[in-house]
Parts: sequence; structure tokens; C-alpha cells
Amino acid sequence: MPAGGFSVSAPSGTEFEAKITPIVIISCIMAATGGLMFGYDVGISGGVTSMDDFLGEFFPTVLRKKHEDKESNYCKYDNQGLQLFTSSLYLAGLTATFVASYTTRNLGRRLTMLIAGVFFIVGVIFNGAAKNLAMLIVGRILLGCGVGFANQAVPLFLSEIAPTRIRGGLNILFQLNVTIGILFANLVNYGTAKIHPWGWRLSLSLAGIPAVLLTLGALFVTDTPNSLIERGRLDEGKAVLKRIRGTDNVEPEFNEIVEASRIAQEVKHPFRNLLQRRNRPQLVIAVLLQIFQQFTGINAIMFYAPVLFNTLGFKSDASLYSAVITGAVNVLSTLVSVYSVDRVGRRMLLLEAGVQMFLSQVAIAVVLGIKVTDHSDDLSRGWAIMVVVMVCTFVSSFAWSWGPLGWLIPSETFPLETRSAGQSVTVCINLLFTFVIAQAFLSMLCHLKYAIFVFFSAWVVVMSLFVLFFLPETKNVPIEEMTERVWKQHWFWKRFMDDDNHHIVGAGKITANNGNV
Repeated sequence: MPAGGFSVSAPSGTEFEAKITPIVIISCIMAATGGLMFGYDVGISGGVTSMDDFLGEFFPTVLRKKHEDKESNYCKYDNQGLQLFTSSLYLAGLTATFVASYTTRNLGRRLTMLIAGVFFIVGVIFNGAAKNLAMLIVGRILLGCGVGFANQAVPLFLSEIAPTRIRGGLNILFQLNVTIGILFANLVNYGTAKIHPWGWRLSLSLAGIPAVLLTLGALFVTDTPNSLIERGRLDEGKAVLKRIRGTDNVEPEFNEIVEASRIAQEVKHPFRNLLQRRNRPQLVIAVLLQIFQQFTGINAIMFYAPVLFNTLGFKSDASLYSAVITGAVNVLSTLVSVYSVDRVGRRMLLLEAGVQMFLSQVAIAVVLGIKVTDHSDDLSRGWAIMVVVMVCTFVSSFAWSWGPLGWLIPSETFPLETRSAGQSVTVCINLLFTFVIAQAFLSMLCHLKYAIFVFFSAWVVVMSLFVLFFLPETKNVPIEEMTERVWKQHWFWKRFMDDDNHHIVGAGKITANNGNV
């Protein structure tokens, strides 16, 4: 999109002027480094847990099983302690997100990102210097706290600072950086696997790079106008709004934020308010999107890609190399989403991806069912390449759909009075089901074998039907006008909008029916 100015039309005829200013681009890039850190943490664990030096230090029984011929190909890595190393991060993030909801609302998005950066740095120190399993798990827990704070603040920051017309593209910078972080982790693992015996320490320590970037970014970016106004700093909020929009004509947008903020201030119990009838559509969609995102099976593949390829008979170098390929596909495909999300819309990307993910997972299940048994991994070069291609096909479709949109849609649909609480629930549900998949996947692989891909493909059918019938399109709709232009127009959700206490947020004015909040 060109760098010139444009306006966002509100239904009442008011126009919100907004240029794509350098400060918006720079702020969004710096904030989205939270995604870089998250992605690195997701990607690094799979490679590290496939390294013999790491297994010998912390999980000698897994190392023994890995090299025993009598053990089933599908069960070599089935170990609860090993899965806890990966999943503890997400359990900690789940807990931290409740505190992050408070800091996001009362201390601002910027300070919450700074707290996340500090947690990341301390966690990296613990992991890189780990002498025993307890130290390793503590490091992962601290990283998880960072994930909880970053995933709470960054999507909100990006949604609020971006002009409506490019909100989707800028918000997806978070997911793009997640994919870059995963790719960076896979490349690091590919190199450090050859460094004995401390290569795994280098892998875990290099997470310090995105951690420092996020911390520095949080020190230099400005807080969002929504956050400043929400905390009563109206003059500062207006000054920031003028700066990020590149125009002095911000009164309509400023007034709309102020009025929405006034309503938000009157809501003393945002989590209780979240359960009110009029907020149910946003809550249901946000929760289901997070559950569905995890049950695509993507994190099972991203956490454990090297382990998975090892299981299928790839040698150690080849498995890490294949993980690098899938990581690169992930990054490139997310760029597709950045370009297309504000052009073709959210629904179209999700529906197309559903077909692609289903077909690729069924194909993987068929190949594994025929070629990989408990004690035979008869994958010739041709079949092995086909598996990698199918995994890449699956990853690419996820990367331009459920990956970024699972975060974008909730962050742009909650009204201001429940936005922090809504984002908190979103992150919480995401991390809860990420933990479940991370803790269970290797055991599921052992018991279900190739049918694990049938399990995930069945879920893809369910989520695609949900999108088709229940997910409204939010492309190019200003955040504060979702109720009027989206929820009240939807065939199913409009029945929840007849609550007597609802608020109509329009161009610079707001009414509360019956005077109630």
C-alpha cells in the first residue's frame, strides 16, 4: 500500500483521516519482536530435545530408547518429563496472562511488553546455564511468564496503533515474527547440533537476542492512544493520536475513543462483563478460534518437527534440515497473509486453508500407514520427500490462515470495556490448549501412530464448518463499530445484540440505553 494518506469511513459519514506514518510502522515492527521471542521458544525445544548431548544430560532414559532397535519407531520419545520441558512454558504463560490483563489495562500496553522482555532475559539465563532439570524447568517457566505478558499486550498494541485499513496486515507482523523466530530456531539447531557437548546450551542462550530486542523496543515505543485515554491521560493520548495518524484532524476518532473509554471505566468487573449476553459472540468466537488453532496440529509439528522426522526414519541432520525447510515455508506463507488479509478477507483465507490442511494431513496419514510401522521405517527417498512436501503444504496453509487470524480476529472484535479481559481469555485458552498438545503429542504419536494425522484432519473439518456458518467478516471495519456493522448484521449472532444494556458506539457519540452500564 502506498504511503500517502487515506480516510476510513464511518457509517454515519464521519471520516477518520489516517496516514501510514513511519512511527506506526516502526512501533509495530518493534512491538512484534514479542512474536520473534515466542516463535524462537516454540522452535528451539524440538531441535534441542532431539540432540543426544541434551538427552544424555537431562533425559538418559530417552537417549537409551532412541538408540534401541526393539523400541517402536513411534514411541522412542514418549516421556512425560521430556514433554514437560516443552509444555511447562505454556502452563506458566497461562498463569501469567491473568496478571498481564491487569498490567495491560492499568499500566499500559508498553509497560506490559517491557515486563515480558525482562522475564524473557532472566529465563534465557537460567536455561543457558542449566545444571540440572529443575533449573531447566525454572528457565522455561520464566520464559512462559514472558510469553503470557507479550501475547497479552502485543496483539492489542498492534490493533490499536494501526489505521483501520491496514490493521490486519500490521497485526499479522506479530505472527510473521513468530514464524521468523521458529525458522531462526531451526537454523540455530541445525548448526549447534554439530557442536559437542554444549551445542544445546548455545541454542537455548541465543533466545537472548529477541529478548533484548523486545526489551529495547518496549523502552522506545509510545503507548497507544486507547491505553493512554483509558488511564485518563487525554492530552497525551490526543498528541500521540496526531503523531501516529500524521494529521491534526483526529477529533472524530479521538472522541470515539474517549467515549468508549468512558464506558470502559464504568465497567468495574471486566471479566464479569465479558459474560454478559451482548459480549457472548466475541467470547465464543475468541475461545473457539484458540481451541481450533491448536487442534489443527500445527504446534505438534512445530514443537517436535525434528523429533517427528527422526521418528519417520530421517537421520539427525536430515530431520533438522527438514525442520528448517518447514520453518522457511512458514515464514513465506505468513507474508501471503500480510498481503491478502485486508484484501480477500479473513473468512476466505480460513476456508481455503481448511481444504488444503485436510488434504495434506490425510495424505501424510496414508503414506505413514503404508510405509512406517513400529519397527520398519521403509521411507525411500521419494516417499520421504513427499512427506516433507505434504508437511510444508499443511504448514503453508496454516501460516496464512489460522496462525495469524487466530490472534487477529479476537483482538479486533472485543469492545474497549472488555478488550483487556477478552485478550486475557484468548491468550489463556490458547496457552492452555498449547500446553495440552505439547504435553500429550509424543504419547499420542506412540498410541495412535499414523492415525494422529487423521485425528487432526477431522478437527480441520469441524473448524472449517464453524467458519462457514458462524464467523462474520471483519475486514476494514473500525474496531469501535463492530457491534453495529458486524454482530447486528449476522444471521446467528444478532439475537445476542438485543440486550437492553448495550451501547451504541458511533462516530464520536455513544448512548447507553436505560442509563445502565
